[in-house]
Amino acid sequence: MTDGVEQVQALVIGGGPAGLSAAEVLGAAGVRTVVVDAMPSMARKFLMAGKSGLNLTFDAPPETLVGAYSEGAQNLMHKLYTFDAQAVHRWATELGQTLFIGSTGRVFPTVMKASPLLRAWLARLEGYGVERRVRWRWVDWADDGFVFDTPEGRKTLVPQVTVLALGGGSWRRLGSDGAWADLFAKRGWSITPFSPSNVGVQVPWSEHMAPHFGAALKDVAFGAGSDVSRGEAVISKTGLEGGGIYPLSPALRQGHALWSDLLPNRTEDWLIAKLAKSRAKDSLASVLRKTAGLTAAKAALVMEFARPVPRAPEALAAVVKRLPVVGAELRPLDEAISTSGGVPWAMLTEDLMIKDLPGVFCAGEMLDWDAPTGGYLLTACFATGRCAGAGALKHLGG
Repeated sequence: MTDGVEQVQALVIGGGPAGLSAAEVLGAAGVRTVVVDAMPSMARKFLMAGKSGLNLTFDAPPETLVGAYSEGAQNLMHKLYTFDAQAVHRWATELGQTLFIGSTGRVFPTVMKASPLLRAWLARLEGYGVERRVRWRWVDWADDGFVFDTPEGRKTLVPQVTVLALGGGSWRRLGSDGAWADLFAKRGWSITPFSPSNVGVQVPWSEHMAPHFGAALKDVAFGAGSDVSRGEAVISKTGLEGGGIYPLSPALRQGHALWSDLLPNRTEDWLIAKLAKSRAKDSLASVLRKTAGLTAAKAALVMEFARPVPRAPEALAAVVKRLPVVGAELRPLDEAISTSGGVPWAMLTEDLMIKDLPGVFCAGEMLDWDAPTGGYLLTACFATGRCAGAGALKHLGG
């Protein structure tokens, strides 16, 4: 090390699942590897995801996994075949984690949290000699390396190979802030703009909805364009949140309007027959709740979005079965679970090396791909991280 410049064999910038996966490949091969991260500890977004159960992957063959990726699927294909759901399962089991497969095919650690797995993973990396440095923020390019702001001042690392695993543009407080896009722009490289994915929608509620904030919507379907999602949602002060909304992010980004089927387990004809039995003197609230069987929250949505609400059975049934969620828009980027956009695949070789910068590879959510929740996000991060690590190893002649 001379005047703040240090030579390293392999450098990984970003200590999330993709970066640690790349470091694992390199470290296992005996490559002296340094992982740096801007945050005070590694894998903060990974740990946050684990608070809701840590959905590691989806129990399905590679061809099924690939079909879930709305963007980047063809480019991810061979990576997912190389490190698919079964490989993720074996990897986690080898790290001492017992797993179970839920009724929907999602795979979780039995302990339902990320911290034990992360501790075991970091211990394995330490055994390989992988060095971790935190509070190291990449701030600029050097002639042959990378410049960082660190607790000890500005430092420059000059690696033989580098893996960039810097995340997308969501959850800034956990380190995934997309600031690296400005550094790419300094080299004249354009990225696909970030857009929110797996995120709720903001809705301009009237005062009439305030009593229902926090209410859960169950047995409901949501749609946008031709996409339909079955799952729960919660009415929040700002809009709608939950697993029933998140899969529709791609369609909503494309400008399709959000709608809801409040009784997806009933046909429209069944509902018309039920509504036809209501009496003229019955209040609309009574018809919606007692005759149609809507909860108070669902009935409130009808009153919110369908005024003046029709009383004719055919018209009212049509409203209940396809209720427009008027004014719904995706929540801001920083609130999204993940992002679409990032490094275009055309910039990269098959093993994820930047064509214009030999020896520098990209992995994880900073690549231009998109997927729903359900294990697909982590699986692609693991797979692309390992692919980039293998590419870096090959570049070293290993």
